[in-house]
Amino acid sequence: MDAGQIIILNGAPRSGKSSVAAAIQETFEGVWINLGVDAYAHGTPPRLRPGIGLRPGGERPDIEAFVPLLYAALYNAIAAHSRLGLNVVVDVGHHDAYSRPLNILPECARRLAGLPVLFVGVQCPIEVVLRRRATSETDTPYVVGTDDDPVPLPVRLWQEEVHKPGIYDLEVDTSPLSPQDCAEAIRLHLSSGPEPSAFRILAQLPVG
Repeated sequence: MDAGQIIILNGAPRSGKSSVAAAIQETFEGVWINLGVDAYAHGTPPRLRPGIGLRPGGERPDIEAFVPLLYAALYNAIAAHSRLGLNVVVDVGHHDAYSRPLNILPECARRLAGLPVLFVGVQCPIEVVLRRRATSETDTPYVVGTDDDPVPLPVRLWQEEVHKPGIYDLEVDTSPLSPQDCAEAIRLHLSSGPEPSAFRILAQLPVG
């Protein structure tokens, strides 16, 4: 049995990852399972939330010890689905700006060794992210800009930290491109682009 394709969409909140993941599920051939941050949050105990969605800045060191464990469980689940022949799309926001470095991304990459992984950086200008945050439903937990603080620190930290170290197979910008356009760019890269190598490179980064 051939392993299922894995697509990791990495970007800041409100950068458009979930919409691209949905477009992939709707338009790509085969079965695509979404195991992203939103889906995983529903299974995380409230006392540990936001879990893998913990934002940069080191503001919750009390739950940081659980974050590598939660990521390890998620990536083991991704690997299990792929080995069963299921395709997986994952929308996450990887960063290492905790109260101390946790080196989660290289460890996650090692958990997918030998499996087909395309690592996609989902880019979006901060002004567009702020507009999307401002128009989100009122029951969402997003920090939004105000007249006194037009670019809140949490938003700025996401924008600065989420794309480090910047090793991707492909990058898409959801400001000029629709989710369907981004999905099509990913599909074309899978069918005719160079062999993905980002996760192999990340897996070789030293820990610590």
